[in-house]
Amino acid sequence: QVQLVESGGGLVQPGKSLRLSCVASGISFTTNDLGWYRQAPGKQREVVATITAFGTTNYADSVKGRFAISRDSAKNTVYLQMNSLKPEDTAVYFCNANRIIDPLQTYWGQGTQVTVSH
Repeated sequence: QVQLVESGGGLVQPGKSLRLSCVASGISFTTNDLGWYRQAPGKQREVVATITAFGTTNYADSVKGRFAISRDSAKNTVYLQMNSLKPEDTAVYFCNANRIIDPLQTYWGQGTQVTVSH
């Protein structure tokens, strides 16, 4: 059974940093692309950052230069380091895994709330 469990969210002041973690069980990082998405109130879920099974990273323009995605295969954990946080980064952040070999599957975590405010 696949599980993605996020942690590390919370309330933080603008300009500060947070690191989100997602512990994955039941999947291999060699056969899954991984990513972080977010959904703000009243808005659609959007991609924040992704890392392919081959290690290629991509970022939304709104977070380039501030956020960094990484993974630790030994710990089956994917991270999102968020620096210079802005109020517009406030959202529920979701961990995602996309299996890249048959059978194709998409998995989601339950989400963790990040609130950036004074």
